[in-house]
Amino acid sequence: MNRHERHNALVGLLGERQQVEVEAVAIELRVSVATIRRDLDHLAEQQLLTRTRGGAVARTVAYDLPQRYRSVRRLAQKQRIAEAAAAMVGPSMVIGLNGGTTTTEVARAIGEPGGCAVTIVTNALNIAGELAARPHIKVVTTGGVVMPQSYELVGPLAGRVLREVSLDIAFIGVDAVDPALGASAHSEHEASTNALLAQRARRLVVVADSRKLGTRAFARICAPAEIDLLVTDSEAPEQAAEFTRRGVRVLQV
Repeated sequence: MNRHERHNALVGLLGERQQVEVEAVAIELRVSVATIRRDLDHLAEQQLLTRTRGGAVARTVAYDLPQRYRSVRRLAQKQRIAEAAAAMVGPSMVIGLNGGTTTTEVARAIGEPGGCAVTIVTNALNIAGELAARPHIKVVTTGGVVMPQSYELVGPLAGRVLREVSLDIAFIGVDAVDPALGASAHSEHEASTNALLAQRARRLVVVADSRKLGTRAFARICAPAEIDLLVTDSEAPEQAAEFTRRGVRVLQV
């Protein structure tokens, strides 16, 4: 397990348990106590946890953890969603992707060797970086101001580029999606840019794991009627059924 994977694992464990002890985590991750102490000190410097005498406790934050530390959560579900989304992509399509852990997995699935030659339009720096070296993918970024939590580019510069493009499909990751309110984000800046990305697409596909179903965030991205398809996992059938009752097509994987 490398340093990045350990940091992901430690933040994930704190999210689940709220507290960890150095010796116990060292055994669990099969590394030395000294290594875990260094990792916890590094994460504390980034204000992602609070160090204690024998370990660390979760830090109460008002916003999401940076995307690179959230990718460990519900990975299997997100990868299934990503595979289903990537199966919708055909040759020469122009695909829109916003930022987030689920859309990052969608980008990775689309970018698999042997995949279709496509154009990806994204406002997410991490997605652009991952796909830039894939020879079958043309990457277009929007420009704009970087949001440090999601790596998304937002603001007037992002909007200026998006208004000049047309997309076949937009895969939009969200912080929440409610059958009555629609899709939403914690940040009004991200919501505004993501809404424009959605509007530029002939088909809008919202990708969200089941824990986000039936929840609401601060700023709306789009109404339920604007969602052509919601792709989610199969772990919340009752919540998914409510979307279907309200006329939103749902694919559970």
